[in-house]
Amino acid sequence: MKAHDGIYVDGAWRPAAGTDTIEVVNPADEQVLAHVPAGTAEDVDAAVRAARAALPAWAATEPAERAARLTALRDRLAARAEEIAETVTAELGAPPKLSQTVHAALPVAVAGSYAELAAAHAFEERLGNSTVLHEPVGVVGAITPWNYPLHQIVAKVAPALAAGCTVVLKPAEDTPLTAQLFAEAVDEAGVPAGVFNLVTGLGPVAGQALAEHEGVDMVSFTGSTAVGRRIGATAGAAVKRVALELGGKSANVILPGADLSRAVNVGVANVMSNSGQTCSAWTRMLVHREDYEQAVELAAEAAAKYGERIGPVVSARQRDRVRGYIEKGLAEGARLVTGGPEAPRERGYYVRPTVFADVRPDMTIAQEEIFGPVLCLLAYEDAEDALRIANGTEYGLAGAVWAAEEAEAVAFARRLETGQVDINGGRFNPLAPFGGYKRSGVGRELGPHGLAEYLQTKSFQF
Repeated sequence: MKAHDGIYVDGAWRPAAGTDTIEVVNPADEQVLAHVPAGTAEDVDAAVRAARAALPAWAATEPAERAARLTALRDRLAARAEEIAETVTAELGAPPKLSQTVHAALPVAVAGSYAELAAAHAFEERLGNSTVLHEPVGVVGAITPWNYPLHQIVAKVAPALAAGCTVVLKPAEDTPLTAQLFAEAVDEAGVPAGVFNLVTGLGPVAGQALAEHEGVDMVSFTGSTAVGRRIGATAGAAVKRVALELGGKSANVILPGADLSRAVNVGVANVMSNSGQTCSAWTRMLVHREDYEQAVELAAEAAAKYGERIGPVVSARQRDRVRGYIEKGLAEGARLVTGGPEAPRERGYYVRPTVFADVRPDMTIAQEEIFGPVLCLLAYEDAEDALRIANGTEYGLAGAVWAAEEAEAVAFARRLETGQVDINGGRFNPLAPFGGYKRSGVGRELGPHGLAEYLQTKSFQF
């Protein structure tokens, strides 16, 4: 598979400072796809310097022109959709249909939304005797994960560019080829040199150098809570802006009287999508005790259908981590309904779609993010008990509520300590703010709230 052997800095591909490379592996067959540079602190410094040099002109560019560049970027991503989908399938292991309908298509929609927001946003407003200016934060260091490689890039880079910021991107080392395709699309879209820069590399090296660089005004990170804490501490010490989209352990609460079959089937699909590698997945299904055993049977039937449809997880490390959690669930007394820790295939980083019943709220698998195709079913006694269980983790990223009456579901959802809730299977909205409560992070992505993260305010009083 084609890969650039350099980094993208100041509008051109150039050799990295060092000679070390990162091996990109296809998780479905464990074959090496390509090698990309393992960028160093020197590479990050060159990228940040290019971004700082480009900042004044880009920040002063009219919003309409920034919108035009984002529209061109959207069009280039759309034109490359097939190539993007094939690349995501190869380096992430996502099934082709998922790569086409989600991994390639969603970023096009998000890029388009920010083109519209850049054109429509009021970068100046009047408040009494004051004029308030919305100005770009500055140079943004964007550190993205591997689970939705292009979507996570666009969700950070597009609003930053719309705001007038310049960007240095450090993508996940497991999925760097998609990031290189994005850099090509940026170049083709006519974004000025230095406004966007790409350095591939390892998190403890390139990622840390980017977070610590004194020339970076804001760090936007998506990934584990453990790494997010370190980045937050680094940013806090330097008094720089930070946005953190971290882990989740979201609850899918099915209230008595809801359409149980639909709620369970949609819930299982939500967890199994992308091989369970979704931070907002509803990995805890809460069912009233009277409906519990029926829900367990429905979940087992639904999960069994994913045995041949589900892709691998991204790496051997992630496979072993997920299997370890499954073994932990068994050791702590959860009832294995389907799946298990055994390898389903001889090659590839596959994990069996797994459903646990009789899960207690204090079990490890009910408290910690597994990030694999593992669903936990928990029984509750009444609505107050369901609320206690749903809010009883350190996370608060997403969730779902199902009820016979929408008003009942909304009333329950208002009491959930989480950033986003789907009511009776509500459709995904790319303009809705996405982000978490508690240790699921700080800040929001997508839509106008995502744009606001990259703006700072100045006021003139008359």
